[in-house]
Amino acid sequence: MYALEALNVSKTYINHKALDDVSIQVAEKSIFGLLGPNGAGKTTLIRIINQISVMDEGRILLNGKNIKPSDTALIGYLPEERGLYKKMKVGEQAVYLAQLKGLKRVDAIKELKIWFEKFEIGSWWNKKVEELSKGMQQKVQFIATVMHRPKLLIFDEPFSGFDPINVNLLKQEILNLREEGATVIFSTHNMASVEELCDNIALVNKSKVILSGEINQVKEKFKPNIFKIEYNISGDLELENDKFEIVSSQQINGLKSSNIRLMNDANSSELIEKLNSQCEIKSFNEILPSINDIFISEVEGNDISTIY
Repeated sequence: MYALEALNVSKTYINHKALDDVSIQVAEKSIFGLLGPNGAGKTTLIRIINQISVMDEGRILLNGKNIKPSDTALIGYLPEERGLYKKMKVGEQAVYLAQLKGLKRVDAIKELKIWFEKFEIGSWWNKKVEELSKGMQQKVQFIATVMHRPKLLIFDEPFSGFDPINVNLLKQEILNLREEGATVIFSTHNMASVEELCDNIALVNKSKVILSGEINQVKEKFKPNIFKIEYNISGDLELENDKFEIVSSQQINGLKSSNIRLMNDANSSELIEKLNSQCEIKSFNEILPSINDIFISEVEGNDISTIY
């Protein structure tokens, strides 16, 4: 069951094609990474999902049904460009935003007190927003996004402006929200966070989805067939040039380390057998690409194996 589907969505602004036949499928109770370079079309798609912009073609399905304007009450949206009323008191503004999402005032205050204590900003309830640091303002806006417990949460660069401690705090809360039944879509340039949090990803470039899938399957698809081996040897390795390529080597504290590529249907067992006849193997690990490496190679159109 998909919580959200974008099917063949296209959007043009004057002479610019922002989205070109874009489709994504976001499973229920999952964390979905919407990735891409600046200007790729990610924010346009997010704005369409949130009924802020109107698509030219395509469909958006929420829980299997065509999305409608009233469905925005079921979505929590944290935009990249944050916006709070600087002169309002923090608590007053948070309650106001909660009421806009349909919470009664008494329920909003109760829920907000819990979140303010969790984020250690309870003492700022009666302070004006302009008196808060950027990071604390970010916390207030995050709380305003999630406090009505929406089933679909969309975060656009949620970690922007946070120090590492608060980034970890937000990551844990995002994981908690998924465990409580929420579906999360988030767009970020922080690829390390994508690897930590996401179940599935889609990479958008130049208005099109160029890559999508379950994160481990994506990494498996792009593996360069290179193994990192650490070993002891008195001389140099002798390997068949048509089966194995030594991509790089270095020696640290008497231990040699080499990245070796398998070629022409050679397999790891053959490599181990060949190495065992010449040296003492200390470690043998296949190199899997990071999402950051995959992102760069796909956007720039390069062979990922050249990175290693």
